[in-house]
Amino acid sequence: MSEAQADLGLYGLAVMGQNLVLNMNDHGFTIAVFNRTVEKVDRFLENEAQGTHVVGTHSLEEFIASLKPPRRVMMLVKAGDPVDQLIDKLLPLLDDGDIIIDGGNSHFHDTIRRCTRVEEAGKLYIGTGVSGGEEGARRGPSIMPGGSPDAWPHVKRIFQAVAAKIGDEPCCDWVGEGGAGHFVKMVHNGIEYGDMQLICEAYHLMKTCGMSNEDMHAVFSGWNEGDLDSYLIEITRDILAYKDDGGEYVVDTILDTAGQKGTGKWAGITALELGQPLTLIGEAVFARCLSALKHERVEASKVLAGPSGNEVCSEETCCGREAFVAMIRDALYASKIVSYAQGYQLMREAAKEYGWNLNYGGIALMWRGGCIIRSQFLGKIRDAFSKNPDLVHLLLDDYFKEAVTSAQDNWRKVVAKAVEMGVPVPAFSSALAYFDGYRCERLPANLLQAQRDYFGAHTYERVDKPRGEFFHTNWTGTGGDVTASTYNA
Repeated sequence: MSEAQADLGLYGLAVMGQNLVLNMNDHGFTIAVFNRTVEKVDRFLENEAQGTHVVGTHSLEEFIASLKPPRRVMMLVKAGDPVDQLIDKLLPLLDDGDIIIDGGNSHFHDTIRRCTRVEEAGKLYIGTGVSGGEEGARRGPSIMPGGSPDAWPHVKRIFQAVAAKIGDEPCCDWVGEGGAGHFVKMVHNGIEYGDMQLICEAYHLMKTCGMSNEDMHAVFSGWNEGDLDSYLIEITRDILAYKDDGGEYVVDTILDTAGQKGTGKWAGITALELGQPLTLIGEAVFARCLSALKHERVEASKVLAGPSGNEVCSEETCCGREAFVAMIRDALYASKIVSYAQGYQLMREAAKEYGWNLNYGGIALMWRGGCIIRSQFLGKIRDAFSKNPDLVHLLLDDYFKEAVTSAQDNWRKVVAKAVEMGVPVPAFSSALAYFDGYRCERLPANLLQAQRDYFGAHTYERVDKPRGEFFHTNWTGTGGDVTASTYNA
């Protein structure tokens, strides 16, 4: 190539990479491509990218030389060591002010570290979440960039052009410094785990009550027309109606063991590190872990009996199927609100911890289209933060407060009925427990603190003394006045 002509270079031609390149090409950008397996470049140009303006390169040096300054290099490679190894190769070939972009599912701590390293080398770094799967990458994903703020003006036009749109608004904006973009993507994926588990629990309850796939297809079709309108409800509707060539429902042929890639687990671990109760998402992760114990569950089902009676919700044992389905809908919506509230609390705490200035309403907009959790519901979250940018908790917004309050009677009935039926609903029940805990003026942690002080001299605060003043009781008469070195141990 005689001169640089590409607006951006993309390294990594798996399906996500190929689709994102074709999306950028459709929007008038010239993209250079390279891949570790060089033959894949030629196959891409001869097939999917035939007739496009995509520029194929056959060495890392040629790849870098093809880019207009400041050079923008986007990596779509496996998270972990491959990212660091590629950065090692790129840095010597780049000039000061050039930009490295990680579009994979990297852990936000890795992104913080890499951002510092690349900036110290005189370059700029972006770690961006890209959500929406292969179809989103091709037609318009949700894009969540963070990292070096000086890099954003150089990629903004490209990213916002190819992102999904809600009206004229792109589902992409600057998230924040360091690892903020990948952190928000991690929370997105955790919420995705929660949404999917809630839908599965609703399905399990209806199936246990004897509803057919046709019945449940009709229910999800109706739900998708109201407040629950979302991509995941929509695809659940379609899955329940899908039959193979032999006329058998495919969903009934699938083994009940769920996989995971780890981002939901990362969200749970991060919540523990930051002291935030991300209970619903945690239960969603553990539900997948429990599903993987298939052999043990099969054996346990032969020896561990469930409740006698009340196995189904009929006119005789409950309120009737139609009424019960309406209750499940309320439980699903209320639990969904709690899940998002917990996710936003985690983001708020992380912003304090890492010094990020997150736009919470803007994040909701980024999730409105292109991504797996896209839904009408997210517009309500954006409205809440538009009204009150300093909103402490989603449950305190008027809309969400009223929605949960009006749904809670049915929510409680569903959890109680599930217990009677022996149907596990860890997400429904943990969301309800969180709601009750959050609205409770006084929790039994006073007894817990007394226990900690009794066996470990960890001290406690008193209700009749100023906060920050600590006390210790010699509970046994032999413990003395010595206290532990830390209140938080």
